[in-house]
Amino acid sequence: MPNDREYVERTTVRETPVTERSSAAGWWIAAIVAIIAVAGLLFVFGNQNSQDELQAARDQGAAQASLSAAATEAQRAAAQASQSAQSAVDSTARASHRAAESAQNAANQTAKSAQDAGDAARDASATEAAPAPTTEQPAQ
Repeated sequence: MPNDREYVERTTVRETPVTERSSAAGWWIAAIVAIIAVAGLLFVFGNQNSQDELQAARDQGAAQASLSAAATEAQRAAAQASQSAQSAVDSTARASHRAAESAQNAANQTAKSAQDAGDAARDASATEAAPAPTTEQPAQ
């Protein structure tokens, strides 16, 4: 005989209250990651600006150094030109003084020669001519 009983499956359903927990930890982690990402971007782009500023400062420093070197060189050249001009003035003054002394000596010698010539001319005119020797013979 077959089993006259019907097969019955029993299931029990239990209802358990489901409580949804919303955890803010995930949002906090996402916020921290976002803040770190923004800070990283600011650092990278801020550092890029710093590099540009540093390069500009280097360029400005190089330009100032070049200008300072040129000014120093110009001052040195001006001082050397001043020394050369002073040396030329001193040399010209010495040459002029020597030329004046030479001219004075030449004038003095010319005056002395003229004086001597004048004295010689006076002496020649003041001296009487000596009588010419006679060829007569004394009587004996």
